[in-house]
Amino acid sequence: MVFMQTAANADDLAARLDALETQLAAAQHASSFIDNTFLFLISGMVVMFMAAGFCMLETGLVRQKNAATISLKNVALYALAGLAFFLVGYRLMYDGVNGGWVGHIGVWKPGATAGADYSSSSDWFFQMAFVATAASVVSGTLAERIKLWPFLVFSIVLSAFIYPISGSWVWGGGWLAKMHFSDFAGSTLVHSVGGWAALTGALVLGARKGKYAAPGRVSPMPGSNLPLATLGTFILWLGWFGFNGGSQLAAGSIADIDAVAKIFVNTNTAAAAGLVAALVLTQVIYKKADLTVVLNGAIGGLVSITASPLEPMVWQSAVVGAVGGGLIVVAVPLLDRLEIDDVVGAIPAHLVCGIWGTLIVAWTHQAEGLSAWQQLFVQAKGVVAIGAFTAIASAALWLVLAKTVGIRCSEEEEFVGLDKAELGLEAYPEFAA
Repeated sequence: MVFMQTAANADDLAARLDALETQLAAAQHASSFIDNTFLFLISGMVVMFMAAGFCMLETGLVRQKNAATISLKNVALYALAGLAFFLVGYRLMYDGVNGGWVGHIGVWKPGATAGADYSSSSDWFFQMAFVATAASVVSGTLAERIKLWPFLVFSIVLSAFIYPISGSWVWGGGWLAKMHFSDFAGSTLVHSVGGWAALTGALVLGARKGKYAAPGRVSPMPGSNLPLATLGTFILWLGWFGFNGGSQLAAGSIADIDAVAKIFVNTNTAAAAGLVAALVLTQVIYKKADLTVVLNGAIGGLVSITASPLEPMVWQSAVVGAVGGGLIVVAVPLLDRLEIDDVVGAIPAHLVCGIWGTLIVAWTHQAEGLSAWQQLFVQAKGVVAIGAFTAIASAALWLVLAKTVGIRCSEEEEFVGLDKAELGLEAYPEFAA
């Protein structure tokens, strides 16, 4: 009798322990779900604020007569990019790629959260905030001579199709992901995509009137508000912590949140090193420090570390960022020698540094079974594939727009400024001549 009672008590104790384990597992899952979702939401908000950074940077670097137009382009492209990603882009990038080339076309709908590691809505919001970054790169390069509506049409297509298709190859689990191509937060998938779109647009559009008045001679066209451009750079620097840190995609464990912290440190170090490298090099080469190049040096450092902000040691992040800042100093005058007019220096910062950052991943990260040289080959293959697709698709779209509705404003409109020509207002009316 005593034996039976003891056995019953043991069974009851085991049942209670099982129940406690179930409750503990549920509590741990709930805590992890909340932490992961919170990371997505906070990071998404910070990345969204990068749109303000791009707006301020570009507004400060264009001339006074175009400041209102570039501001309108930046706020409009963020809204349009978000809607395009909702209607087409998200599912094209993430739904049903399965090692292939593209996902499904369709409107995104919130998914079930039962058993998931985070809210599907938080993931969509975070991924959507990335989309406008690529289009913002294009707006800065082509400023002061491109028409408003053709640019916005291009931004919609870029956000709905070009960016999601190339992104699906890696982040959507496509063919490049199967090859172990690595781009943690988008040196290539975001920044180089924007850079290629900007470069093809600049080639089709041509330079601003008077920028290259004679072969080998560059006419300076200084921006209207360099303190505002500096503020924009600080905002972008802040936004990059969400851009890179949020790309850890989890914060529900000690290992994950420690990784986010390490990403913050490496991101900040690369930006600082890029800025200092540009500062020193411009002083040495030109005998004067150039604020606009220095600002892009910080951005170049940020773009360079974006492909691999977790694996490097801090000193390696400094090297990666410093080389990025140095590339800015080299690439800006090179574009002028080629008579490619990039108003804000976005092509060096986002395209050139995006390529550098993607290739140097092989220094600090190799997929299982790959040597550093094999990883470098995979990285190069991904850079070429995404670059070729983006350049061809963008060039085709620019040419179609140029041949149909036209993409360049008239010479008279360019002279008076797009604020008056397209908006009928002035950004600084009390200072207007």
